[in-house]
Amino acid sequence: MKKTVIGIIAHVDSGKTTLSEAMLYLSGKIRKVGRVDHGDAFLDTDMIEKNRGITVFSKPAEFEYKNTSFTLLDTPGHVDFSAETERALQVLDLAVLVISGTDGVQSHTQTLWRLLKRYNVPTFVFVNKMDLDGADKTFVMNSLEGRLGSGFVDFCRMKSEVAEDCALFDENIMNEFLETGSMSGTILSDAVAHRKVFPCFFGSALKSQGIEKFMNALAELAPCVYDSGTFGAKVYKISENGGSRLTFMKITGGCLKVRDLVDYTSSDGESSSEKVSRIRIYSGAKYRNADNAETGVVCAVEGLTKTYAGQGFGFEQDSAKPLLEPVLTYRVEPVCDLDMHTLLSYFRVLENEDPQLHVDWNEQLGEIHICIMGEVQLEILKSIFKLRFDIDIDFGEGSIAYKETIEKTVYGYGHYEPLRHYAEVHLKLEPLERGKGLRFATECSEDMLDKNWQRLILTHLQEKKYLGVLTGSPITDMKITLVSGRAHLKHTEGGDFRQATYRAVRQGLRNAKSVLLEPYYSFTLEVPQQNVGRAITDIQNMGGVFSQPEVSGEFSVIKGSAPVAEMRGYQSQVISYTKGVGKLICTSDGYRECHNTEVVLEEYGYDPDRDLENTADSVFCSHGAGYNVKWNEVPDKLHIPPEDKRRQVSQPQTYARAEDFVRRAASDKELMEIFERTYGKIERDKHYAMRRPEKSVKSASKPKQIYSGVEYLLVDGYNIIFSWDELKKAANESLDLARSMLVNRLCNYQGYKQCELILVFDAYKVKEQERVVENYHNISIVYTKEVETADTYIERTAHKLSREHKVRVATSDGMEQVIIMGSGAFRMSAQELHEDVIRVEKEIREYISNMK
Repeated sequence: MKKTVIGIIAHVDSGKTTLSEAMLYLSGKIRKVGRVDHGDAFLDTDMIEKNRGITVFSKPAEFEYKNTSFTLLDTPGHVDFSAETERALQVLDLAVLVISGTDGVQSHTQTLWRLLKRYNVPTFVFVNKMDLDGADKTFVMNSLEGRLGSGFVDFCRMKSEVAEDCALFDENIMNEFLETGSMSGTILSDAVAHRKVFPCFFGSALKSQGIEKFMNALAELAPCVYDSGTFGAKVYKISENGGSRLTFMKITGGCLKVRDLVDYTSSDGESSSEKVSRIRIYSGAKYRNADNAETGVVCAVEGLTKTYAGQGFGFEQDSAKPLLEPVLTYRVEPVCDLDMHTLLSYFRVLENEDPQLHVDWNEQLGEIHICIMGEVQLEILKSIFKLRFDIDIDFGEGSIAYKETIEKTVYGYGHYEPLRHYAEVHLKLEPLERGKGLRFATECSEDMLDKNWQRLILTHLQEKKYLGVLTGSPITDMKITLVSGRAHLKHTEGGDFRQATYRAVRQGLRNAKSVLLEPYYSFTLEVPQQNVGRAITDIQNMGGVFSQPEVSGEFSVIKGSAPVAEMRGYQSQVISYTKGVGKLICTSDGYRECHNTEVVLEEYGYDPDRDLENTADSVFCSHGAGYNVKWNEVPDKLHIPPEDKRRQVSQPQTYARAEDFVRRAASDKELMEIFERTYGKIERDKHYAMRRPEKSVKSASKPKQIYSGVEYLLVDGYNIIFSWDELKKAANESLDLARSMLVNRLCNYQGYKQCELILVFDAYKVKEQERVVENYHNISIVYTKEVETADTYIERTAHKLSREHKVRVATSDGMEQVIIMGSGAFRMSAQELHEDVIRVEKEIREYISNMK
């Protein structure tokens, strides 16, 4: 029997739960159709749902129809509980989007459509309430195509007409239709599965009209779950029932059995191995125990204590960051005399069940703050606390959940060195597009910091909610990259890098120009035509934007977006000035730059220097004791040169060096051939192609040299080849090719740097009995004796030259680097040489571009 998981989603009051009841009744699962307004719906089992008449929690139900085993998930329709809907979407094989026949596509419908697109869920559309006056099929189809896109096909027509319309959206259907004049169910099912066609059905769930035709199509076209043989599962919900912690999941591959041992990583990064003690298969409020759960089954598992929503087991990956985020913040106020830490523990339980219920503990104020989607959610939380914990709670005046980002790329530095501790971290903070959240990466060379330390730093970057420096709000839309760091062989411990990392992020934020972000609502405002002027004035005063009002009978519909801070409470005003007939629907529309930053900053009065828990200062050591260094003085005391100074080359010096190099290259035929292979053909006279006519051709004066004599650069050739990815790839095809590529790049590099460059290769790769030294244009290439390694030659030469000259050695051989430093030479890792070569090539290209 085919198995499939379907979900019913809709804008609130579209008849979603009523449709679920009709489907369960037609399949024979229930004997009586329940109603939401009567409080006896099969899937609205919670007392809160019965009392309020809305779906708050997603719940599964099993039924069979036409040789297909369905698992149906009924999801909340109210925007305040859309996070619950988003989690459920991740385990669906197919979604049923319910549209009101009188209202068409509404604001929250568009949000749901973006979620369906993001999670790539095939979708059927059921247009409900077609029995009501004002329901119009043409209006709904136009609304679907105008607001959601193409691919919607009315399946309540003759087969030939349906096939002809489907052919417009899928090439396979078109080919078959042109050949046979019809389409097969297999090809149509494939088009539905790939979201090319969205079948639309019309009816009335309350009166069971159109339900049978709709379910026949579901049984025929719904995607089937196939067993890969390898275990996989996706968690979509955490709940509690009768004191048991339940992990709701969909088995996506293999089979899960009672007493199976499940290995997984908890949300805090700890490895866990726990045994499945019980498997429940739910249908509404009832469940049955099962010995196993096979592919395609949605079940609730007991025995797993550290799971979380969005978690993947087996081959399944964890879900990406949710698209929908809470936008309102409230302070929790217990009505009775209750210890705040006990209350916090209860909130942590609920936060674990609903990850979008963000709970923050303010240690300084001794307060609990929560972030939620909307005010209806507050009433639900009060009811949950009373029913589950027998506690009465209230909430203080809400505020806006602001966020912060940065305007331009900056570097942040953290140093932590009290006595017998040591860690230094350098980070690069880059702004990202709105809505991208936080991303973390590393560009640090393993020659500078061991891989294990780098992994630890990345873990510390991800484990903390970092606060901005404007209002102390969380940061977002930023990429934070580890660029360098340092550990001590004896004194560094894991906690040292935690402190250095936290301080580096904060120090970078202090260096940056921060931007305050605020949440926006996307709204649909429906008012009588005589109130349009008042509505438009209000929206403009709120800093909102809107499109041209649409006339619908005696009403006008205005759509747009505005700051959440300004739209809060506007619903009551709409009801007042329209005498109860106006309607305002708001949905979350992401974050944008704050429209009144100065006002908000004054209200918050946040002082980052007083926030000692999020300090930007560093700790250094002197005379056996640690001492604090202010954040703005940290770059002057770092043990590794600051990135912005180490990597930055002044533009005048860059142009002078580049101009000097290309002028000399133009006068040397062989060097010019290498130059043009790298930077392209120069069509004009080579002697004057790359300098301004009005500029002198004299070389720019060189900076003062600290060392006497010529500067030398010794390069361990094969070490570099097998350290640079592009050369390593070339070496797999031909070692000669890789050598040639390295030689040509170093010729250009030497011409820019004006150092004596000696490139050394081991003789065992080039069979020579005696050492061979070649002068290749402007560099020297050494092939050592057959019994002599490149390391030996470089060590001896570096020791000899460093008496009178500044000598750098480019290699990533750890032992060789130690010996080099002992002989008075400077080490340069393969990665550092690679970065410098790329920088030189970039500067030369920029110079050439600016000279044109």
